[in-house]
Amino acid sequence: MAESKKSKSSKKKSKTSKKKPASKNKEADKAETKEQKKESQEIRKIIAKQVKEVVLNSATAILILSFVFGFAGGILGFFYAPMMLSTDTLQGILPHMYYAQEEQQDINKEEFTLKNREDAIVQVVEDAAPSVVSVIATKDLPIVERFYYNPFGEFFPEFEIPQYRQRGTQEQQISAGTGFVAGEGLIVTNRHVVADTEAEYTVVTTEGERLDATVLTRHPVEDLAILRVEGLDLPALPMADSARLKIGQTVITIGNALGEFDNTVSVGVISGLHRTLTASGAGVETEVLREVIQTDAAINPGNSGGPLLNIDGHVVGVNVARAAQADNIGFAVPVNRIKDSLQQAKATGEVNYPFLGVRYILITPQIAEENNLPYDYGALIVRGQSSGQIAVVPGSAADRAGITENNIILEINGERITQSNTLATLISEYSPGDTVTLKVYQAGEEVNIEVELGERP
Repeated sequence: MAESKKSKSSKKKSKTSKKKPASKNKEADKAETKEQKKESQEIRKIIAKQVKEVVLNSATAILILSFVFGFAGGILGFFYAPMMLSTDTLQGILPHMYYAQEEQQDINKEEFTLKNREDAIVQVVEDAAPSVVSVIATKDLPIVERFYYNPFGEFFPEFEIPQYRQRGTQEQQISAGTGFVAGEGLIVTNRHVVADTEAEYTVVTTEGERLDATVLTRHPVEDLAILRVEGLDLPALPMADSARLKIGQTVITIGNALGEFDNTVSVGVISGLHRTLTASGAGVETEVLREVIQTDAAINPGNSGGPLLNIDGHVVGVNVARAAQADNIGFAVPVNRIKDSLQQAKATGEVNYPFLGVRYILITPQIAEENNLPYDYGALIVRGQSSGQIAVVPGSAADRAGITENNIILEINGERITQSNTLATLISEYSPGDTVTLKVYQAGEEVNIEVELGERP
């Protein structure tokens, strides 16, 4: 029994002794596990740190890119959205911002434009007014007095008949118009302003200086004339190309309104171009004005011959007439029509015009039908009602070329003669000595005749 207890005891001891090495292994394992956990934690920390850095860097990059693209998108949208989006779309998505801004811009622009226009007009007037003069026509007119005459003497002493008699003459003003300086000592005005060949003419400056003027030339076709004034020391007004005028352009007139209000200014626009009208007035022959400028700037009696200026202060026309039964309808001769004459006056001191030497009427469809003519256009060579109004001037260019009464001149250098393109207008485009080709209906057939133009006597 004792042995068995010992054996049991020894067994227990052997069991106990066997367990000790296992405990050491566990401790080693635990230490190893702790070490592994520590390494694992460090690795995770490193990975987390790297991930955090990557995420932070990515977020920063995303924020930067978002800012860049957002800014760029805003700029592009600001400039290109109004062009790319329709009006309806803009009205739907930008009703307050876009249209409020656009309306404000329009108001500012309109105020700026009106201010600029007003300043420009004032500047034009200040610059041009000193070069605009009044043209006064004076003439020695008889002084007439009334007296009473009794042809019955003492038989009927109370019976008297009024009679009139002249007591000398007196210089009197007979008309007044306007002109403007177009060169050294040269004034441009209307022909009808200086139509009286027996009158004397004086120009009056804005400073009140009075200077004698002589008529250098009266244009044979256009209602234009050039005066020469000695001692005139005023700048010439610049001239524009009237062929480039457009309806709606701002224009300014300056003139001697009603013959007493000098340097009267009015402003308007070009209302029409290429107008044709018949003009007449007291003491002035009726004439047809062709291809003239229409304006609503006031052109009153006395303004005739004054400049029609554009917003740059350049002359575009010479004021010539107004509609008698309407308001704000005036007319001006395009300034290009006087440029050739001015060039001659500046170069030679005189002006010469070409001369064909025929009297004619323009053919219309009605005239063609009434007279059984083969053409409804052209110039029919005819004599006048009086004996002195011959059809072809003897010795003239037409006479030398063999043109006779009842011939029809159809074309000049290929340009057809019509109501709006008259024979006189076409001839005026040339100079004395120029050779032109006339297409003429003569003796029942069309012939081409070369003519060397003469000089108007």
